[in-house]
Amino acid sequence: MTATSEAGGPAIDPAINHPTRLAVVAFLSACDEAEFAAVRGGCQVSDSMLSKIASALEAIGYLAVRKGYVGKRPRTWLSLTPAGREALALHVAALQGIAATARRSGAETSRS
Repeated sequence: MTATSEAGGPAIDPAINHPTRLAVVAFLSACDEAEFAAVRGGCQVSDSMLSKIASALEAIGYLAVRKGYVGKRPRTWLSLTPAGREALALHVAALQGIAATARRSGAETSRS
């Protein structure tokens, strides 16, 4: 599920465009896997918000959820799938493209 712009380049991915979803995906891009509580704390979101985001991203194949135990305590681990990593890279490239275009336009306007 990769997004492309009308010009054929990377496009903003609506699945990770929201700042909170983007924060979760970016957090997970820095590790192989992270415990739910670590992601929650790192992204400063509530349990319910992270749970909703994780479910949505898992449904589109961007995130994998693994459940298990540490001793007798249940734990949940989250990780980005290869599709999730690719989606983030394309999304960031699209944002960089938008910023570059705006800078060029601003520079041309200031010369006029």
